[in-house]
Amino acid sequence: MLNKNIQTFIGCEAEYEEAKIVLFGAPFDGTTSFRPGTRFGPSAIRSESFGLETYSPYQNKDLMDLSVFDSGDLELCFGNAVRVLNEIQKRTNKILEDGKLPFMIGGEHLVTLGAVRAVAEKHPDLHIIQFDAHTDLREDYLGETLSHASVIRRCHDILGDGRIFQFGIRSGDRSEFEWSAEGHVFTNKFNFEGLQNIVNEIGDKPVYLTVDLDVLDPSVFPGTGTPEAGGVTFIQLLDAILTVCNGLNIAGCDINELSPAYDPSGISTATACKVIRELLLAL
Repeated sequence: MLNKNIQTFIGCEAEYEEAKIVLFGAPFDGTTSFRPGTRFGPSAIRSESFGLETYSPYQNKDLMDLSVFDSGDLELCFGNAVRVLNEIQKRTNKILEDGKLPFMIGGEHLVTLGAVRAVAEKHPDLHIIQFDAHTDLREDYLGETLSHASVIRRCHDILGDGRIFQFGIRSGDRSEFEWSAEGHVFTNKFNFEGLQNIVNEIGDKPVYLTVDLDVLDPSVFPGTGTPEAGGVTFIQLLDAILTVCNGLNIAGCDINELSPAYDPSGISTATACKVIRELLLAL
C-alpha cells in the first residue's frame, strides 16, 4: 500500500486499491553528461499539468474516466546511482506485485534501468521499445557503466539480443551504431518508420516503453539537457505512442529527460504534460 501524493498529476486522484496505473517520479540527474536539471522534471510536470484539460480530443478519452494513482516522487540519493536504481526497482516491484502498471516520470534516462530490472523479473520475455534522440548504447561514459549514456546497453545486459527496438535515433558514438548493426539492437534512425512492422513482430509479448522526450525536435522541446536537431513533431510522437499502446501488451513505461529550467517559456513542460496525458489514456 502506497500513500497518496498531495499534489498529483491532473486527473490522477484515484485510491491506490482501485487504481490500474500507478505514477511515480524519479527525480535524479546524477549521471547527466551535459546540462543537469532533470531532477526537477517530475515536480514541474505535476504542477503544470493543471494547465491541461483532462479530456483528449485526439483520442476522445478523459482522464477522469480512468483509475490512476499518483504516489509522488521517490526520495533519491543524488550521489549514488546504485542506490537510486535499487529504490526505483523496489517501488516498481511493489506496484507490479499489487497487479498494477508502473508509470515512471524521470529524471534522467538512467532511471529506466531500475524499472526494467523489476519488470524483467516478472516478465522474462520482456521487450523494450525506446523513443529517443540518442542510442544510449555506450559500454561506459568516462569509465562509468551506470550512465544515462549507457542505460540501454545495461538493459541489453538483462534482455540480450533482438529484444530492444529504438526509434527516432539521430545521435551516438560511431561504435554504438556499429554495435547495434551487429544485430544486438534494432535501431531506426531519425523517425518512426517501420514501427508498425515491429509491433506486428513482437505480438503479445510484454513490452516496456521508454520515451526520452529529446526524441522531439528542439524547436518543439528545447527544455532538455542534450537537445538534438532533426527530431520528430508532437503529432508524430503521439501517433507512435498510439501505435505501440494499441498494438502491444505494455508491462511498464516511463517518460524522462525534461529539464524545465532550460525553457523558461514553459512550453517544454506543457508538452511533457500532454505526452503523459496521451500515454495514460492510450494505456
